[in-house]
Amino acid sequence: MKYLLVGTGNISRTYIGAIANIPGSEVVGCVSRSGRRPAVAPDMPCWPTITAAASAIDFDAVILTTPNGLHHEGATEAAALGKHVLTEKPLDITLSNMDRMIAACEAAGVTLATAYQRRTNPDNLAIKRLMEAGAFGRVYAADLAAKFWRDQAYYDSGAYRGGWALDGGGPFIQQACHNIDYYLWLFGMPDKVVSELGTFAHDIETEDHGAALLRYANGMIGTIIGSTAARPGFAARLEVHCERGSFVTLDDRIVTWEIDGIPNPANTTDIYDDKGASSAAVADTSRHEAILRDLEEAVRDGRPPLVTPQQARQTTELILRIYGRS
Repeated sequence: MKYLLVGTGNISRTYIGAIANIPGSEVVGCVSRSGRRPAVAPDMPCWPTITAAASAIDFDAVILTTPNGLHHEGATEAAALGKHVLTEKPLDITLSNMDRMIAACEAAGVTLATAYQRRTNPDNLAIKRLMEAGAFGRVYAADLAAKFWRDQAYYDSGAYRGGWALDGGGPFIQQACHNIDYYLWLFGMPDKVVSELGTFAHDIETEDHGAALLRYANGMIGTIIGSTAARPGFAARLEVHCERGSFVTLDDRIVTWEIDGIPNPANTTDIYDDKGASSAAVADTSRHEAILRDLEEAVRDGRPPLVTPQQARQTTELILRIYGRS
């Protein structure tokens, strides 16, 4: 497929690298209101809008890397042109914006995918299959800790960072949303959510640390911690306790497996080099490659993408409930 990058910030480097590893696919241009090209492709053709690019070149899909609260704008413009859409996480930051972009893509018959690439990790996929098969018995506790670190310079690098208007919040929607998406993929939406949020280590509008308590219809009690104030940054940790025992993952790798009667499905040969606990840069493109390949296969086969629009919407919905803004 031919891709148009919409937004040319840091993450565009990751997508350019990922697409270079997919035979037959290529980035054919970018969209930037300021005219800034990606740092790794300073001569890339650039236009101020998706529509302007479509009048000059042919492409199959757009990749939206603009601030969170602008994703719906790019998606609706691309859908009107009959282009498929891959948006960086989250899908968007309000229910109405997400409903607008989902409806536009459905009406145009184009695929809308979201880059929640933690779902592509082999250990996470193995756990998902076992969960769907009911292999763990009753799950009664699931505790997620996404305790990351970002310095003040990170937030100062963009006027929108750490604000409600375009970022949509702090670490829950910007960093921990990847982990929350996987949590929801396993356990679904809770019935009850209570939370406490605070700002401790940064001069920003939103939270930089918080905790949520979740209660499920089946009685399960879950906890989610999201932070960018946990210096120096720690690997995301998920602890699950159930009838058959317990397991623990760190950055999507199974590190403890005490489940009766089920061999440890850990795939230790596929280790992802995740520096996200302390840096916004993404050097390892393998999981973005997996998301892109899934998009191309979904378009080819006429099936939903790995992360459906409704699932991506649910992730933002839970975060809005944690924020008390739903």
